[in-house]
Amino acid sequence: MVIGAGQAGLSASYHLNRLGVRHVVLDAERRPGGAWQHRWDSLTMHDVHGVADLPDGRAPGESGERANVAVPSWFGIYESLHSLPVVRPVSVRSVTSVGDLLAVHAADGRTWFTRTLVNATGTWTRPFVPHYPGASTFLGEQVHTHDYPGAARFAGKRVAVVGGGASAVQFLGELAPLTSVLWITRREPVWRSDFDAERGREAVTRVAERVAAGLPPASVVSVTGLSLRPQEQEAARLGVYERRLPMFARIEPTGLRWESGTFEPVDAILWATGFRPAITHLAPLHLRSPHGGIPLLRESADVQTAVTAAYDPRVQLVGYGPSASTIGASRAGRAAALAVRRQLTDSGSGEAQKAPRSAESQFSGDSRTVTSGGKFAASAK
Repeated sequence: MVIGAGQAGLSASYHLNRLGVRHVVLDAERRPGGAWQHRWDSLTMHDVHGVADLPDGRAPGESGERANVAVPSWFGIYESLHSLPVVRPVSVRSVTSVGDLLAVHAADGRTWFTRTLVNATGTWTRPFVPHYPGASTFLGEQVHTHDYPGAARFAGKRVAVVGGGASAVQFLGELAPLTSVLWITRREPVWRSDFDAERGREAVTRVAERVAAGLPPASVVSVTGLSLRPQEQEAARLGVYERRLPMFARIEPTGLRWESGTFEPVDAILWATGFRPAITHLAPLHLRSPHGGIPLLRESADVQTAVTAAYDPRVQLVGYGPSASTIGASRAGRAAALAVRRQLTDSGSGEAQKAPRSAESQFSGDSRTVTSGGKFAASAK
C-alpha cells in the first residue's frame, strides 16, 4: 500500500512494480499532479528550484510553461505509461494496527488491510502559520504560500512577507516591482552562492541526524541557505532582501507592532512560513518519539534512503526528513520498495506477486480492501 501519488509515491510505486510486489496507490487528489497542481499560476518551470527525474521518466525542462500545468501533465503520462495502480480520490483518515496487518481507513468508509505501508503524503496539506497575538483583529488580507494568488492581487498594497525560505524570496522578487514590501524573518537569512553537491550532502545529512534523533525535520533552507536567481536581481536592486527588523510581537488591525514600540502599517500579510509533514493519519501507530519526530532507521551511507520507521518497520516514509526533496523522494522510493520486499519476506508472506497490469486494479498482493459494509471486496492470497 502506498499513500500519496506525488513524486515520492510514484517513485515507490514504480519500484514496487519492478520488484513484482502487487500494491495500490491511494491518492486524495482528483487528478494526477500531487501538490504541483495547486501551485500559483505565476510559478513557471523557469522559477522552480529543480524537479528531479522519476525512474525511467525525465522531468520537464526549464520553460515559461506554468509549473502547475507542466508537472501534473508529466505525472499523468508517467502513471499511464508505467501502469501504476493509482486509485483516486481517496482521502485517508487514519491507519491502525490490527494484529500483523495495518488497516488504512478512508474518509468515505472504505478500509484497506495491508502488510506494509509506504507513506508519501508530503507537506502541502499542512500549511503552518505561527500564532501571534491580535492576528484575528487584522483588517487586511492574510495569505499563506498554500493559497498565494499571484503578485497582481497585492498591487498598490504594502505587503509584509513573513518567512525566511525560498518561497519568501520568490514572492519578494515578484512583489517588489509592483508594490511596497517589508521582509520579516525570525533569523538572519544565510545567503549562499557556492551551493554544490558536497554542500547538498552535508545539508541532507544534518536533516537525517535530526530525524534519527527523533526530532521533527528542520526546514530545508535552515541547512542549505538562500540564493538569488536572475529573475530576482531586480528586487535585490530595490533593496527588498534586506532584513531590517526583528520579529514583530503582535498584529494590530492596521499593521505590526514590535516589542520596542515600533509600528509598521501593512495592508496584507503573506505567510511564507512553510509546511509541516502531513502524517496525522499515522498517529494511531505511535511512530513519534518523545521529541515529536518520527525516527527513521538508517541502513546505508546514503541518508536519503533512510525510510523505515524505527518503531514499526512495516511503515516506510518517503518525502519525509532527509528525502524531503524531489531528488530525495525519488531515491527514497526505491529504498522503500526494497524495504517492503524485505518486510514481506521476513513476515513469511511468501513470494511477491506480479505487479498489476493497469491502474484499475485496486487490490494487491500485500493488501486487500473492505467495503463500508464490512465485506471483503477482493483479496490477493
